[in-house]
Amino acid sequence: MATTIQQIDTWRAAHSEHQRLEFKEAKTQFDNRKLYKYCVALANEGGGYLLLGIEDQPPRKVVGTAAFNDPVDMAAKMFQVLGFRVEIEEVQHPDGRVLVFHIPSRPRGTVYDFEGAYLMRAGEELVPMSEDRLRVIFSEGQPDWFSQPALTDCDDDKVVQLLDTQSYFDLLHLPYPVNRAGVLERFESEKLIQRQDGRWMITNLGAILFAKKLEQFDMLARKAARVIVYEGKNKLKTKLDKLGMKGYAVGYQGLVEFIYGLVPSNEVIEQALRREVKMFPEIAVRELVANALIHQDFTQTGTSVMIEIYDDRMEISNPGKPFISPDRFIDEYQSRNERLADLMRRLGICEEKGSGVDKVVQAAEVYQLPAPDFRVGERRTSALLFAHMDIEQMDRNDRIRACYQHCCLRYVMNEKMTNQSLRERFKLSEDKTATVSQVIAATMDAGKVKLADPAQTSTRYRSYVPFWA
Repeated sequence: MATTIQQIDTWRAAHSEHQRLEFKEAKTQFDNRKLYKYCVALANEGGGYLLLGIEDQPPRKVVGTAAFNDPVDMAAKMFQVLGFRVEIEEVQHPDGRVLVFHIPSRPRGTVYDFEGAYLMRAGEELVPMSEDRLRVIFSEGQPDWFSQPALTDCDDDKVVQLLDTQSYFDLLHLPYPVNRAGVLERFESEKLIQRQDGRWMITNLGAILFAKKLEQFDMLARKAARVIVYEGKNKLKTKLDKLGMKGYAVGYQGLVEFIYGLVPSNEVIEQALRREVKMFPEIAVRELVANALIHQDFTQTGTSVMIEIYDDRMEISNPGKPFISPDRFIDEYQSRNERLADLMRRLGICEEKGSGVDKVVQAAEVYQLPAPDFRVGERRTSALLFAHMDIEQMDRNDRIRACYQHCCLRYVMNEKMTNQSLRERFKLSEDKTATVSQVIAATMDAGKVKLADPAQTSTRYRSYVPFWA
């Protein structure tokens, strides 16, 4: 164990707290119940460290703590209450005493609770785990959805007949093997197919990514992406309703091109020349479609990824609730389907580092669109892109959302939001400083942003960071 002073300083320098790292000032004491809750939440996230005696805001000054003077006795008490062992370590930092709680990970397939609540972290808060998240954890140790059979009793010919093996090697920029055995060996190594009594079983992972026709796999036909175009701004009249046919990997490029071809265009005049401009940036459509495919809850039946296009917006939704709060989509990342995400990343379809939403927000700013909206319903997660609106046309929520997302985007770029940067985001002149100040004030009142330096009294030099920073 033996945590060093250098290790503590490394933790303090982290960009932000995360699921496995928490700081608390606790100069004189720390509430036992709060301690138990944090230990349960961190254990449920895979284990981590809770440090007392350090401010939780950068630069995270070491202030020292007088809490829990007998760490051995406290560790024994925690074991009695929680049912798992937490090691407590005292470190004499030059700036004060620091307590380091070493919190183990929960066992596979098990979730810890405190007073009946299965806790996890969401930003700075502790919240009950969602039904989706609990279902995933309880199914650990069992064959996951991707390992389950999409089709069994296949010979070599049928595998190649049903799966687009050529596209796999093309997407990875690899030469196609000289014989079929080489193809099947590679697919087996990726767990796209498995040997079963001398025949082949095509897994759900293999079929959902590389099926030439998803309809040939009975259980996966409803997993095809569905594209719907409506006439007007509501669902009353449908102009087009189309189901995708191919697996996600082999059909992704065609799906994006099909969707983008349906996006309405606006006519703009530049230097006396007219030209058509698509309502939404392609990069935003591309990233949101990839996110919806990858982060959906595959265990839900009778539902699929949907792309709905209206005259004034596009809604891209997927089954399941996210593991993290929509407010943290820009700076945090947690994949629901790690195996799928890993393979899609290697195939060049997505990036498994959480930058997709950053690109969407940045594209919306470049195109001068309202900020995208991320909504969580009972069984679905939706991302909405809106047609262009001037700031005068935006309502209060639109402005607050744009301000918050701009602030997040600046923060992950290691910069801070200012009145000037937000004016540039809205393409407003300097005489609109007061208007932008009102937007910032409303966003602060909503608890979405805060002053980077509360001691700064000059409004001219104020800068802002997200509430979680």
